Amino acid sequence: MKKLMLIAFVFAGMSLSAQNASFGLKGGLNFGATGEYESVGDATGDFTSSFEDGENKTGFHAGLFAQFELLGIFIQPELMYTQLNTEYSTFDYTLNKIDAPVLLGVNILGPLNIKAGPSFQYILDNKADGAGIEIEEVENDITVGYQLGAGINLGRLAFDLRYEGAFSENTAFGLNETAAEEFTLDSRPSQWILSVAYAL
Repeated sequence: MKKLMLIAFVFAGMSLSAQNASFGLKGGLNFGATGEYESVGDATGDFTSSFEDGENKTGFHAGLFAQFELLGIFIQPELMYTQLNTEYSTFDYTLNKIDAPVLLGVNILGPLNIKAGPSFQYILDNKADGAGIEIEEVENDITVGYQLGAGINLGRLAFDLRYEGAFSENTAFGLNETAAEEFTLDSRPSQWILSVAYAL
């Protein structure tokens, strides 16, 4: 009898999860920058050091999401392609990555919700666009950051505003041939993310 009750509860839970699951597409714009640029020396062997924060620029993201809801609380895993752009004084820096945030959210008032959670990132490539600039791959291909924000659901459409940050630095090394100096660049993101999603 107990086994029958357990099986019944399992099937009831699976049915409830299926009824409260949604899947869809999402995309939008992100506005932010990577971290600090630091020059660490020059061709003469004399040590020099200077620092520069990158200027925020607009990028984009697109991908898939799922949402599983129960009693007003939901889990929302996503798989996104993201391009993050940053402007430094002598070059533009582009970071392309796959983001896999797993967010826990709660519906707070009607269609409004808040959500937060870790974001797993896989760096596809990084590029520096500037005369005489050479840059190497980032130190870690896989990093973990975080996202937090709020959203509004309007039927099949949903709008979302989040902030994304990182827990630790992820250094890329480079050479500025024009200035005859080596430099490091913190590739961790700091950005605002504005998205629109459509549930299929």
